[in-house]
Amino acid sequence: MNYSIMTKNDELVMALVHYFITEENYSPIMVKGVKDEIWLENVEGPYRIIRINSNHIHNDEQYKLDIFRTKKVIEQIKKKTLSLKVNTLNILINVADNVKPDASINNISSLVLNNVEEITNDKNMLKIFPKLENKFLKDKEGIDLIVSVTNDINAKTIRDNETFAKIFSPKRIIITPLLILICFIMFIAMSVFGRGSTDVSTLVMFGANVQSLVKAGEFYRLITSIFLHIGIIHLLTNMYSLFVIGHELETFLGKTKFLLVFLISGLTGSLLSVVLHSAVSAGASGAIFGLLGSLLYFGYHYRLYLGTVLKTQVIPIIILNLIIGFTLPGIDNFAHIGGLVGGYLATMALGVPGKSKTSDRINGSIVLTLLIAFLIFMLYR
Repeated sequence: MNYSIMTKNDELVMALVHYFITEENYSPIMVKGVKDEIWLENVEGPYRIIRINSNHIHNDEQYKLDIFRTKKVIEQIKKKTLSLKVNTLNILINVADNVKPDASINNISSLVLNNVEEITNDKNMLKIFPKLENKFLKDKEGIDLIVSVTNDINAKTIRDNETFAKIFSPKRIIITPLLILICFIMFIAMSVFGRGSTDVSTLVMFGANVQSLVKAGEFYRLITSIFLHIGIIHLLTNMYSLFVIGHELETFLGKTKFLLVFLISGLTGSLLSVVLHSAVSAGASGAIFGLLGSLLYFGYHYRLYLGTVLKTQVIPIIILNLIIGFTLPGIDNFAHIGGLVGGYLATMALGVPGKSKTSDRINGSIVLTLLIAFLIFMLYR
C-alpha cells in the first residue's frame, strides 16, 4: 500500500479493526473468496461476527447480492462451529446515497458508515460498545494511524500467543496416571481381599453404587464406585479411554480443574444411575464421559484450534458410545449421560482459561448445583 494516498475509507477500516481487536477481543477469521472484506469473531461478543466491507455498493440490487453472499459465508461458519444462530454486524463503508440497507435481516444487522464521527456518535453502537466513545482511534491518520494500529495489534497478538502457549504447551501429566493407578490397585485388592471384581458381594464391600445403600446414607459410594471395575475388559477399556482423553484435558485445564471435573462428573453420573435403577453398578465410564463433556465445552471456546477434532472425534465418540449403551445389555448408560452433563457444567463453572467470563462461571455453578440437588431429591422421592 502507498501510504501517501491512503483514503479516508482505508483509515476508517483500520480504526475499526484496531478497536474491535484490541478493545472488544475480536479475532480475524479467514474467509475464502472475499475481497476488500474483513471478518472478525468473538464468541462472547454482543455480535458473534463483525464483517467490515469496503467494496462500493452502487444500488439496491448490489446490496441484496452482498447480503446473499454474507449469508452464505455465515452458513459456512455455522457448519464449521456447530452453531444454530450467529448474530452478525455488517458494517458497510462504501455505499451510494441512493441505497437504503435494511437495519436487520436474519440476524444480520447492517450499519452504513462514511466517517469516524458517525460510529462514535451512533447511540445504538455506543450502547452495545460503550468503549467506542473513548477508545476509538479518531485523532490519527496516515502513517501515524498505521503505526498505532500495527503496534497495538502486535501487542495483543503477543498476549494472546502467551495465553495459547500456556494452555496448549506440553505439561507433566500427574492426575491421569494417578487415577489409573488407583483403579488398578482397587481391581487387584478385590481379588486379594475378596472374591474378585465380578463378585457382587465383593463389589458392594469395596464401595459399588447400590441404590438402597446410598439412600440409607452411604453417600461415599457415589465416588468410590468410580474406581471399581467389573472384569478385566471393563477395566482395560476404561483405563485406555481415561489415558487418551485425560492426557489431553489435563493439559488444557490444569491438574486441579481436571481432577474436579473428573470427580464431579463421576458424582453426577453415579447419582443419575442410582436414581433410575437399583442394580449394583461400578466403573469410571461416567467420569470419562464427563471428561468428554468437558472437552466439548473447552473445544467450543477454542474451536478455531479444535473445531475439526470436535466434529470428527469428540462428538462422534459420544454419540456412538451412547448408542452402544442403549443397545447392549449390562451398560449403565444413565451414568454416562449424568457424567456427560456433569462434566460440561463443571467445566462451565470452573471456567476455561483465557475465555470464560465471571457470569459464565456463576451460571455454570448455579445450574450444576441445581442438577445435583434435583438428583438427590429424586433419589429420596
